[in-house]
Amino acid sequence: MNYLAHAYLSFHQEEILVGNFFGDFVKGKMLDKYPIGIRQGILLHREIDKFTDTHPLVRAGQTYLRPKFGHYSTVITDIYFDYFLGRNWDRYSNQSLESFTMEVYEHISKHENYFPERFGNLFYWMKKDNWLLNYSSIEGIQRSLTGLSKRTRFDSKMEQAHLALLEKEAEFELIFFAFFEDLKTFAKQKLDEIQQTNDSD
Repeated sequence: MNYLAHAYLSFHQEEILVGNFFGDFVKGKMLDKYPIGIRQGILLHREIDKFTDTHPLVRAGQTYLRPKFGHYSTVITDIYFDYFLGRNWDRYSNQSLESFTMEVYEHISKHENYFPERFGNLFYWMKKDNWLLNYSSIEGIQRSLTGLSKRTRFDSKMEQAHLALLEKEAEFELIFFAFFEDLKTFAKQKLDEIQQTNDSD
């Protein structure tokens, strides 16, 4: 999943949120240097990604994308799902998306001393350009996908992926709604397990 979904699936727990954002930047023994709450967020991030990558509904959506986008289809569906989450935000939260995104930036900024290498620069641009809010528009995900395509080693064609979404938007939205219900349930249960395990250590 992408950043807006990881933020939402932190369930308003600040250190879980921070770790959930760091997840892709922390490897191996690096985990040990973080406070327990951030470590739990990193572990949750990994579980969310693993669940997403193996879910049959997600794989069904990627089947449509794979002929053109190859293995970049996994990145593209992550962006698509943030688009649908943002566009349907009122369905999932009583807090406005604008308020939520500002709160996320504020919480993460408070933990700058824990930023992994390379995350600081990414977060600067995320906050400056308000990625979390802009994922909810076609224009926003087009900018995001175009930016990602410029950083790939091969011709990913991701700058064209918003067109595939427009072509099959209704189908992808149905996939998102069904999948995200499964993911919310899984993430809450997994976070409870992670926190209970640490409490008993």
